[in-house]
Amino acid sequence: QVHLAESGGGLAEPGGSLSLSCAASGNIPGFNVMGWYRQAPGKEREMVATVTNGGSINYVDSVKGRFTIFRENGWNTAYLQMNSLKVEDTAVYYCTLYATGGAPDRWGLGTQVTVSS
Repeated sequence: QVHLAESGGGLAEPGGSLSLSCAASGNIPGFNVMGWYRQAPGKEREMVATVTNGGSINYVDSVKGRFTIFRENGWNTAYLQMNSLKVEDTAVYYCTLYATGGAPDRWGLGTQVTVSS
């Protein structure tokens, strides 16, 4: 079983920055993907950013150039640096980890990101 411990998030003004981290432990697949999805009220959960333990990165178009995802600590901790935040970035952000080639099936508890003036 995989455990995902999230931290970060909170409240920021438009144009501000926040960061998220996610530490994975347990029975982690050898080839895996870590990242974040987000869900805003009344909307479906969407992929925000993912990074494989081989270093391959993927972003949703709406965050490209503003968000940066990276992994450290033996590649079992992922970070999401969010800059130039917009009101539409407001959502609950969920960390995920899954085997490469698979689909997200393990989730953190979620952390609230609110962008408001």
